[in-house]
Amino acid sequence: MNEFVEWQSLANVVIFGILVGAGLPALFALGVRIIAGPGARDEAGRVSTGRLIAGWTCFGVTIIAILGAVAYIAAGGH
Repeated sequence: MNEFVEWQSLANVVIFGILVGAGLPALFALGVRIIAGPGARDEAGRVSTGRLIAGWTCFGVTIIAILGAVAYIAAGGH
């Protein structure tokens, strides 16, 4: 059966699937948690600058990954 299964390719698909399938939603959820989670706002109701930068960095990485994947597929990548 080993001649029918390309184990390296299978491992690549599984690893990439885990990273993209679970990693990007987790990164987005982390950004939401940083900006809107418990303790994110001070007494005046404002979110600190550090939290905003960290949250928007998570959102930015997620958006760049999605746009990069769309561009890769649109360019004919497999």
